Amino acid sequence: MTRLLDAVLTRWRLTAFLSSALMLAIAHGFERIGGLPPCYLCLKQREVYWVAMTVALVGMIVVRTGPGAGLKRLFNAALGLIFLVGAGVAAWHAGAEWGWWPGPSVCAGGGTGGVSAADMMAALNGEERIAPPSCDKALWSLLGLSMAGWNVLISLALAAMSVFATRKAYG
Repeated sequence: MTRLLDAVLTRWRLTAFLSSALMLAIAHGFERIGGLPPCYLCLKQREVYWVAMTVALVGMIVVRTGPGAGLKRLFNAALGLIFLVGAGVAAWHAGAEWGWWPGPSVCAGGGTGGVSAADMMAALNGEERIAPPSCDKALWSLLGLSMAGWNVLISLALAAMSVFATRKAYG
């Protein structure tokens, strides 16, 4: 187990990049293949993974340069903070699903984040408008946790791994 952990932490920025890409692929799979459209907070959770991928990629490039080699800890710590933000967004979403607090007004009760020109034309033509999913309704769950709930756990694990990588200055 220690060798596996060392292998993961030794290439932490690559691992964080690939983990983020996998999480995005899973989310898009649920959307495209599973037919589960994302709500506003789902999309916000995806944004965190895009940011993590960008920071990890920049980190991989920068630490390969002469002066950038000393920045391993900085990039690992930045990834830890990004994943903590992701856990926070996911926890906000999961809490809204459980009814512990309201979600943002943009998606509570099936509201929209805006109206496009196509939406207005459809309404003028008498077409039925499809409301995006509400943030307070879990469309899928496994073992009692929604996708947002699982994302909390995964994001916390990725944040913890970032802390370990930062403390050891791996990668």
